[in-house]
Amino acid sequence: MKHENVQTYYGETLQSSADLQTNACCTPDKMPEWIKDVLRNIHDEVMVKYYGCGLIAPLALNGARVLDLGCGAGRDVYALSQLVGPEGHVVGVDMTQAQLNVARTHQAWHAKTFGHPASNVEFHQGFIEELGQLPLEPGSFDIIVSNCVVNLATDKEAVLRGAYKLLKPGGEFYFSDVYADRRVPQEMAKDDVLYGECLSGALYWNDFLSFAKGAGFGDPRMVTTRPLTIENAMLEARVAPLNFQSTIYRLFKLDGLESDCEDYGQAVIYKGTIENAPHEFVLDDHHVIETGKVFPVCGNTWMMLNETRFAEHFTFIGDFSTHYGIFEGCGAASPFNADDLSAFSCC
Repeated sequence: MKHENVQTYYGETLQSSADLQTNACCTPDKMPEWIKDVLRNIHDEVMVKYYGCGLIAPLALNGARVLDLGCGAGRDVYALSQLVGPEGHVVGVDMTQAQLNVARTHQAWHAKTFGHPASNVEFHQGFIEELGQLPLEPGSFDIIVSNCVVNLATDKEAVLRGAYKLLKPGGEFYFSDVYADRRVPQEMAKDDVLYGECLSGALYWNDFLSFAKGAGFGDPRMVTTRPLTIENAMLEARVAPLNFQSTIYRLFKLDGLESDCEDYGQAVIYKGTIENAPHEFVLDDHHVIETGKVFPVCGNTWMMLNETRFAEHFTFIGDFSTHYGIFEGCGAASPFNADDLSAFSCC
């Protein structure tokens, strides 16, 4: 599908989220109260133009420099603007001028509403497959986010490579997207509606893992996943027999991550000091770390906590001096086999 078709779909065909024909580009109602409080401060016109499938609000963002790929009308940019605070900065990139026009119209309004002395956001028109052509400094972002947009990209591998280059060492690509349980047939990918609804552009989940590792992101971590029920009989018949999941992954830019989870006898203790997470810290779907409790970790998880913005919030026990073999049950988890996720736990 060409860029022009996606621009038309999101710039002209869709006037609000109510015009979507499936629930693929919709965020579930369940969300923490602190996120609801953040969203209440966003302008109504921006909220109406929102088309996303997840909650891309990772913790510990104060003062961070964040990039939103496929920012649309700016809902997530303005949510993140509040979370990074006046010392942080958020950049939004989107290819659809009509969406960016809405986002830019309300910059001053949001700065005033948030109590910031000036707007801490900016927007650029461009393609997320061509990030190198935008005025963005390589290695300058702490975090990159994206909300149900990578599936719309014509070259997913280019998006991942571009994100890796723009992140600082220890930075994170934290994003929500739609994945398929098998490779999407080429004919289905040509369907403008299915593509615009974030379905026929979805990656086969195992291809995504290969692409992510190829771009430099070792050990991708699944945070949450949920099945997509299309709830449109006509479109559901057109995508059969494929099944789809909406999944949040986090990818860290870290040298030295190993292909498997190795045991070095290490552990961490979470201090409970991250805002909005006093009782536990959730790294991914199988690392829920309670405050004050010694939590054994593999070498990769140790690095994800020790060499990133999370380091100050943990006490670290052990080092890499002695190797004890591999963690039992280590493996790549499929979001389409949720009942068996425990069998794939890395730590």
